[in-house]
Amino acid sequence: MKNVLFVLTSHDELGNTGEKTGFWVEEFAAPYYLLKDKGVNVTLASPKGGQPPIDPKSNEPDFQTPATKRYFEDKETMDAMANTQKLNTVNAADYDAVFYPGGHGPLWDLAEDQDSVQLIENFYNSNKPVAAVCHAPAVFKNVKDQNGEPLVKGKQVTGFTNTEEAAVQLTEVVPFLVEDMLKENGGVYSKKEDWAAYAQEDGLLITGQNPASSELVAEMLLRRLN
Repeated sequence: MKNVLFVLTSHDELGNTGEKTGFWVEEFAAPYYLLKDKGVNVTLASPKGGQPPIDPKSNEPDFQTPATKRYFEDKETMDAMANTQKLNTVNAADYDAVFYPGGHGPLWDLAEDQDSVQLIENFYNSNKPVAAVCHAPAVFKNVKDQNGEPLVKGKQVTGFTNTEEAAVQLTEVVPFLVEDMLKENGGVYSKKEDWAAYAQEDGLLITGQNPASSELVAEMLLRRLN
């Protein structure tokens, strides 16, 4: 059986707007069930441990999918979510891959979290896949390869686009734009039209553009694991 670590944000403040953020439910639920239904064992972790904050917008009726509905009716998974492991207690050696769901939260905590940076470097250097979707490619901001260069440098990547961020009117709120950061770090960034499903796989690195891309990313990850 394959073991995959899901790392979720612990950050719940949407900049200085007074609004809440967190992880985007669909970007967790769709990949989680796709992998779990194929017999993959999933462990959940977050910087602070315990219950990661859910982005309240991802609970709105417009954003419900079969996977999100399944999640909210799945007591076992909701209990696991309420008791995520603390990130600094996690050992990459125990897992075959790591997956980062998005939501705006990771821009503030996981992008700067040294435990997360170390974890990604450990996975990558151990020849294990690292996947992230939507805002979660933010986690690569400070990750380096074995030569001390940004991990994404020269690699095909995608992530939440500047125009998608503008569409949700948070360009001035977020600490940085995912698309800009990936390009600044030397990533070979590409995208499809806003809100279209799109993912990139470059060796061990798998990235998805937006919520609609979360299942694509999980499918690529599953193929890699197999």
